[in-house]
Amino acid sequence: MAKYFEVHPDNPQPRLIRQVADLVRDGGVIAYPTDSCFALGFRLGNRDGLDRIRRIRGLDDRHHFTLVCHDFAQCGQFVVLGNSVFRLVKAHTPGGYTFILPASREVPRRLMHPRKRTVGVRIPRHTVALALLAELGEPIVSSTLLLPGSEEPLTQGWEIQQRLDHELDAVLDGGDCGLQPTTVVDLSEDEPEILRRGAGDPAPFE
Repeated sequence: MAKYFEVHPDNPQPRLIRQVADLVRDGGVIAYPTDSCFALGFRLGNRDGLDRIRRIRGLDDRHHFTLVCHDFAQCGQFVVLGNSVFRLVKAHTPGGYTFILPASREVPRRLMHPRKRTVGVRIPRHTVALALLAELGEPIVSSTLLLPGSEEPLTQGWEIQQRLDHELDAVLDGGDCGLQPTTVVDLSEDEPEILRRGAGDPAPFE
């Protein structure tokens, strides 16, 4: 059964954040809020977490998972950034974007796109998510909490616990969060390609 943690949206209780981080460190899969919508997440080295989220969401191995990072410095450890791309990504983080970029050697191969060797990265602008990332000290491998057959992601923590009680280890609820998933921009080639239009303004990449 999924443990339910309700925290203050602006001043999340450190004790509760530590408990959720410990669950992630121990191999747990969680639902947590971001500035775009709720996400499913697990620790970078958790092999089982990948299969569990694929099962929950009905995904194949071509789906890009996202490394949700605390800050730009952490993000730079996991992707390869040329000068122009560096400036572009830095100018639009934190915020409602996911960027597809060539993965560095720090990224396990199972998390990369099987053909392109890329991975998604993002830096949220959400107090609860950032508190969890700071406590964890590493990125959370994540995917939007969008269930098979649904057109919109789940947005209420209590509903997520009811629907996925036996699929998750914890639900971290910080109150209302966004409804739109991130705008996904592929920066792995010479020209940016918008793969999904969402919370972030796509205009700078068109």
